Amino acid sequence: MKKTHTTRRAMMAHSLALLGAGALAAPAADAATATAGAWRVVFQVSDADPKKWGLTLNNVKNVQQELGAQHIAVEIVVYGPGIGMLLAEAEIANRVIEAMQAGVAVLACENTMRAQHLSRDDMIAKIGFVAAGVVQLIKRQAEGYAYIRA
Repeated sequence: MKKTHTTRRAMMAHSLALLGAGALAAPAADAATATAGAWRVVFQVSDADPKKWGLTLNNVKNVQQELGAQHIAVEIVVYGPGIGMLLAEAEIANRVIEAMQAGVAVLACENTMRAQHLSRDDMIAKIGFVAAGVVQLIKRQAEGYAYIRA
């Protein structure tokens, strides 16, 4: 009985030592991951409010400045009433274009576009498209993306 107790104690000590080593290594792993560009965030915009769009675009810029644009993948998924802000003549079109030039993927929901009788030609040039905006958000969250709603 004593031998079993000693063996369990040794196994427990070994396990705790491994956990401790893992905890100490975690900050280094986070730094390495960030350097490798593994920070990922997806922003949802489903409102037509230019102020919310401005807030989202400001947040995107802040994230890129803080973490380094080369270290983070940023997507903005747009559906519902927010889709109107991706029209080529939208008042914030220039800011959206600036964000895309800074490496941000802007994705329009084709379900919403169909419902609003919009074509790809109506939209800001070079944006991306997804079949369903909500499904894109689900996929990105499952892939570990941070999720931000404006």
